[in-house]
Amino acid sequence: MQLIGNYIYLRFLEESDAPAMLALHLRNRAFFEPYLVDRAETFYTMDYQLRAIAEGHALAAQDQKYSFGVFLSENDELIGNVSLTEIVRGPLQTCWMGYYLDQSQNGRGFVTEAVGLVIAYAFEVLELHRVEAGVMPHNAASIRVLEKAGFEKEGLSKKNVLINGKWEDHLHFAIVNPNDD
Repeated sequence: MQLIGNYIYLRFLEESDAPAMLALHLRNRAFFEPYLVDRAETFYTMDYQLRAIAEGHALAAQDQKYSFGVFLSENDELIGNVSLTEIVRGPLQTCWMGYYLDQSQNGRGFVTEAVGLVIAYAFEVLELHRVEAGVMPHNAASIRVLEKAGFEKEGLSKKNVLINGKWEDHLHFAIVNPNDD
């Protein structure tokens, strides 16, 4: 299964993607660290990446998490990831979305396109009602991505996520399925 955009496509990662995923994280380690939760050194190993891909398939089968690799259409290069996590069914029908992109690909609209594809998947295929996202207030680029995708700011969560040993505030964004009016 692929979600196809104008310049990128998304698909679930396969075991054969582990070397490219590891290379992406190693290449962008310093770039990602200010925005992501602390990662143990084992994260930066092939074994960890293989386990994460296998775990991703298991969680998708359980309707708990959907993690998509972001690939350039022109050359099939893996350049990022968009994930739907913490899926809650029942009366909420909601989840959280996160994403990251290779620093060398920033500013080209790829994350905005990827987020749009995943939102359509969340609403049309998974039939979710809401998708939520959190972003640190100083991450202006990520805020622009969410706003372009139709997310609305709902508030500020104080000292919400432990990042690099510090509890960071996060702006809370959400988008509601327009078919649920």
